[in-house]
Amino acid sequence: MRSLIFALALVTGLAPQMAAAKGGQVALTFDDLPALTLVHAQPYVDYANDMILRGLKAHHLPAIGFVNEGKLDDMDRTSQIANLRKWRDAGMALGNHTFSHESPNGIHASAYTDDIAKGEPVTRALLAERHQTLRWFRHPYLETGDSRAEKTGIDVWLTRHGYRIAPVTMENADWMFAEPYDDAAARKDVVEAARIRNEYLRYTDRMVGWYQRAGRDLFGRDIAHVMLLHVTRLNADSIDDLAAILTRHRLKAIGLDQAMKDPAYRLHDPYVGADGIEWLERWSLELHRELPWNDFADPPKDIEADYHRLDPDH
Repeated sequence: MRSLIFALALVTGLAPQMAAAKGGQVALTFDDLPALTLVHAQPYVDYANDMILRGLKAHHLPAIGFVNEGKLDDMDRTSQIANLRKWRDAGMALGNHTFSHESPNGIHASAYTDDIAKGEPVTRALLAERHQTLRWFRHPYLETGDSRAEKTGIDVWLTRHGYRIAPVTMENADWMFAEPYDDAAARKDVVEAARIRNEYLRYTDRMVGWYQRAGRDLFGRDIAHVMLLHVTRLNADSIDDLAAILTRHRLKAIGLDQAMKDPAYRLHDPYVGADGIEWLERWSLELHRELPWNDFADPPKDIEADYHRLDPDH
């Protein structure tokens, strides 16, 4: 009964200062540092990091980057580590995204947590140079454990090692657009790249609005959202437009630590399963409230087809 009363308090607008907000707040999170890319060229990756960071600083947008340390040896290790250092020196936070971007599904929790631990050393050392600690963890694919025992085992390990899970309440399938964009860029097809980018921005604008409405449906107010993005050339070339979309939706960018002070994040996550679903859907299960799926939009069919052509394993 106590948990039900607490959940109802969250839905009806606990923290009146947030209920009065128009548009709300959003924490920007970027996965797959140093980069998610089809183009395995160090200058390409360096450019993506440089332009994203330049845009974040220009628009006064705090952010956190989640690192896959397994990517450090994909290209020039020194340059890859330098990209992580750029994020830190720009005042952005860094978190752990596992070493190899492995899903927890189908493997024992101990193997998964070993991969988390393997993904710590470089990031932890870079943060320690600024007297900072490694505190945030993001599950690859948002997959948190396909059985109660596995999920619990992972959660216990994370807590014991000083981690907090970074949830996601807003996303735009940027990874699906990013690979066709890389392909167009590699072929120097500027017309195709522009077309993909325009579709991406239109879709992002629509989905930001949808997640805002979905949050209001669950909680009766604007919550502090956590938006999932990736370090890609597409986002590097779109960062100014992404900032404009946030402004148009009256979303103020805040740090992840600040966003997690929203009482919504004290709500229990009941979901156990193989799918990587974001937290509004998880909370809808806890609150027994439907999300506005009738106007949810999947990515454009042409983008989906191009993505699967380029990455048939997903």
